[in-house]
Amino acid sequence: MPADTTFRAEALAATLPPLVVAAERVAATVLQGVHGRRRAGPGDAFWQFRPFLPGDPVGRIDWRQSAKSDRLFIRETEWEAAQTIALWSDASRSMEWRFSANRPSKRERAELLLAALAALALRGGERVRLIGGPGRAHAGRAGLAPLVESLSAIAKSRAVPAPDPDLPRHARAVLIGDFMSPLPEIHAAIAALAAWPVRGHLVQVLDPEEATLGEGNRAYAGRVLFAWGKAGETVLVPRVEEARPIYQERLRRHREGIAAIAAAAGWGFLTHHVDQPPQTALLALWQALAPE
Repeated sequence: MPADTTFRAEALAATLPPLVVAAERVAATVLQGVHGRRRAGPGDAFWQFRPFLPGDPVGRIDWRQSAKSDRLFIRETEWEAAQTIALWSDASRSMEWRFSANRPSKRERAELLLAALAALALRGGERVRLIGGPGRAHAGRAGLAPLVESLSAIAKSRAVPAPDPDLPRHARAVLIGDFMSPLPEIHAAIAALAAWPVRGHLVQVLDPEEATLGEGNRAYAGRVLFAWGKAGETVLVPRVEEARPIYQERLRRHREGIAAIAAAAGWGFLTHHVDQPPQTALLALWQALAPE
């Protein structure tokens, strides 16, 4: 690359939020491209034949297919028009937790996944908006920066998305968080979206130490003081080894409850640990958003 081009590229990158740059790098490693919608509409790829109905343009009749039967048939193509993908990431206090400086916090990873998925969708010609954020949808690669900037407009105190009357019907949604809220709250939020109707996916982001209560980690042995929050809330566990099986069982049952809520709504559910490459979860989400 010529030196002047490299300089301009670096200067442009310096003006972008770090999250945008990181998201573009992650998205660049995942398969991209416009995909068909498997719905009838304008496009070039053949989808199916269907019977001619009153009101259909005569010019759309496929005479070759119709000659094989005593009925008239229309040739339909796939619809490649953009759909709306609605994204949400949990920014409540529990998402600030991190095990060490060498790992991202749950919130940092959730926002990276959201931004990288938005980058993929925008490159693929989709419209992308935030649930609970500014109402407008973003389109085109230039829409990533303003979308990331609008993350700050989302309420930080909610661990589940609030009702969004501006959400387009039949949008596809991806909700990313730790989903440590009580199951009835999660159920109410997903049921409200499913009834809109919106279909989507839940991504539970956890730290591996949080998932096992530090199993195999000497830092989680014996007498441990757990502290969180700016107010300095603490709880002293005399023997973590004795509490660990109870904790793991409750977390397992909670995750099964989340999976059941998602399945009942026709949604997908996956878990991602912050020590795993973000590309792993991103690829699974991108494939899940592909047309059926």
